[in-house]
Amino acid sequence: MFLAHRPSTRELQKFTEDSRALPLSYSQIGMAQDEPRSFDIDETTEPIGRGDADFERAKAALAGWKHFEFDWVEVFPRNAPIESGTVVVVLIRHLGLWSLNGCRVVYGIGDRERGTRFGFAYGTLVNHAESGEEIFEVLQRPESADVVYRIRAVSKPRAVLARLGYPIVRRLQARFRRDSASAMRRAIAGL
Repeated sequence: MFLAHRPSTRELQKFTEDSRALPLSYSQIGMAQDEPRSFDIDETTEPIGRGDADFERAKAALAGWKHFEFDWVEVFPRNAPIESGTVVVVLIRHLGLWSLNGCRVVYGIGDRERGTRFGFAYGTLVNHAESGEEIFEVLQRPESADVVYRIRAVSKPRAVLARLGYPIVRRLQARFRRDSASAMRRAIAGL
């Protein structure tokens, strides 16, 4: 859904409620772990810290959706649980418009309490401009103790405006990956 104004909290709540009953816009949960044909595949892995304390902060930041805290993208509700089935709205400001995009958390990765990986994936709902799945994950490299943030997305345009503006959409997706990694670095430094 595209709007010429920033949606109110009430509009966001209604969009979220309406989204809960919608299906995913793709058929294969887990496809972000594969190489599906006819989808763009994007992956970014960025160092964001080092050591156990940074890894704990990175896990807390990811669980708190801090990777969406920058000036042109928001997630609603802000503190939604990252449990399978949770529906969120990704609110994006671009080209003078606001777009609302429904997503559902489809699976978790690793264990927040132990292990060297933690994260989740969400899938797009049929009211999202794109179709696909995205993994958000933090890892601690055992050999170096480096903490990295990983995004892996498989997507293709679904809405007419996304198909018509495909080159712009691809630039926005790349910008999102960069800004999300920067948000995670800030979250670790500020927690």
